[in-house]
Amino acid sequence: MIVVTGATGNVGRTLVRLLAEQGHQVTAVARRITGADVPVGVRALATDLSQPTADLSSEVDAVFLLVGGELMMAGDASQVVGAWADAGKIVLLSSQGVATRADSPSHGLALAAFEQAVMASGTDWTFLRPGGFASNAFAWAPSVTAARTIAAPFGEVGLPIIDPDDIAAVAAATLTQPGHEKAIYELTGPALTTPRQRATAIAEAIGEPVTFREQTREEAYAQMLGFMPAQVVETTLDILGTPTVQEQRISPDVEKILGRTPATFADWANRNAAAFR
Repeated sequence: MIVVTGATGNVGRTLVRLLAEQGHQVTAVARRITGADVPVGVRALATDLSQPTADLSSEVDAVFLLVGGELMMAGDASQVVGAWADAGKIVLLSSQGVATRADSPSHGLALAAFEQAVMASGTDWTFLRPGGFASNAFAWAPSVTAARTIAAPFGEVGLPIIDPDDIAAVAAATLTQPGHEKAIYELTGPALTTPRQRATAIAEAIGEPVTFREQTREEAYAQMLGFMPAQVVETTLDILGTPTVQEQRISPDVEKILGRTPATFADWANRNAAAFR
């Protein structure tokens, strides 16, 4: 059996579907998941990762471990990972920030603690370290649907953001295929795109003009404080505004694992156009 945590999120939902389509026995885990959230034949288990999951650990072949923000920042990594100590393999969704922002409490240190706990668990492991997600653009949906506008800082700074469906496809491969033990994969899209270019891609996807307005860092900081802790906001803005060379590097890992190039942001926007209409 393969357990997928964070099973109702942008990565987990697609991963559950892919594994089920491949014929694997899957248990989908999230705090408030129900049978309506998963494909037929998939077991839905509503549970909190901060609680022991001993009822599952003895029958688990592999685990996709996604640690949410609250648990990532305040949870006991050893306890969370220890619940899956009997699993044959753990694929951890980590972050590029473990390498590029090692001193950041939110992007580096917290997930580094989970990586270390997984390595100490004695199971086979694989770490997936994506950069920014294309699905972060869903935050623009309300302003696009209401006023056909997008506001974002650093309009001309490019990052190789990745389609979450590609993360899910890589996760499916590393969970079910040999050869990925003790591997660390950096996951990016195929090209740098700027916020202004992403706004244009959304406009083209919905067939309507969309106005882009560049925010100041201060405006973006005030807005992001509404849904992020201050330390997370600061590091996020640093990445968006002054990315390192590594954060702008196009990684070959998605193509190496999947045998195809990663999806572009325009691909993602076309697939999710309904959210912006």
